[in-house]
Amino acid sequence: MGVEGIGGLFIRSRDPEARAEWYRRHLGIAAGSDSVWEQQAGMTVFAPFPADSDYFAADQPFLLNLRVTGLDELVAALESDGIAVERRAEWDGEYGRFARLHDPEGLPIELWEAPAEEAGA
Repeated sequence: MGVEGIGGLFIRSRDPEARAEWYRRHLGIAAGSDSVWEQQAGMTVFAPFPADSDYFAADQPFLLNLRVTGLDELVAALESDGIAVERRAEWDGEYGRFARLHDPEGLPIELWEAPAEEAGA
């Protein structure tokens, strides 16, 4: 008996259909009230941050971190669709590589590509 994983993420939205379509189109996530996203097994970090953390914007209650493969290709595709993506050399290191963007309603999203030796774990 116990928790096995995250069963869903429910976010308030001014335009739920448009937001779900954005996630489907740009990130390949089956999003929407009648969709189920079958994820690949992998690591999940569940970490409360201090209220004054500067890791993400203070006006946001959480940061959505998505595990990805082919980070460079995904970033290029997002940018070619006119989506601003931020990369910083100091974000990359022993935990992998990272990029940041925002969804259409301003939710911060972090794309995380795990180091090669952990990606298949």
